[in-house]
Amino acid sequence: MIIYGASGHSKVIIDIVESRAEQTIDLIIDDNEDIKEVFGYKVEHEFREDLKDEPVVIAVGNNHVRKKIADKFDFTYSEALIHKNASVNKYISIGKGSVVMAGAAINPSAIIGDNCIINTNAVVEHDVKISNFAHISPGVMITGNVEVGEGTHIGAGAIVIPGVKIGKWVTIGAGAVILQNVPDYAVVVGNPGKVIKYNKFQNEQR
Repeated sequence: MIIYGASGHSKVIIDIVESRAEQTIDLIIDDNEDIKEVFGYKVEHEFREDLKDEPVVIAVGNNHVRKKIADKFDFTYSEALIHKNASVNKYISIGKGSVVMAGAAINPSAIIGDNCIINTNAVVEHDVKISNFAHISPGVMITGNVEVGEGTHIGAGAIVIPGVKIGKWVTIGAGAVILQNVPDYAVVVGNPGKVIKYNKFQNEQR
């Protein structure tokens, strides 16, 4: 498989792959020509045509950038990469190109979209729906029956109470406690969470 991106996030993806004996890394690609290797894996600097059928995971933590890369290239995405020390129930659905870090827990009937990140020690409870390109940061607690829209980033340690609906391309600050629905593109911080502004790139996503 190919890892697209050689930043710090790629190091965590490497750890996931190395934790699973059935998966191997063939190549890392990054447009930064100063990066030659990561943990001994060779880094090339362009996505060649002959690689188009190789399974790819985009190792970029920023949702907005990850989607731009996905829109630019016609990748064949890998099946979801799940760390051996994650707890993932068999009665879930998880999309291609998504990654689940060590210590994360995903419980029954959760639905995770494509190119999502479920980061270290995050909890995704039963019947949660997370749309494509979302990033659930380390230590987040998403309780049951929550919906998370496309491209939304939930910051480290945030808590979302049951039944809340969070819109697309939302940013939720670290440690926020979300007690009510959140509109598209909102930036929310605090306990209880309050909208303080809207993401400046919202018009690009419409």
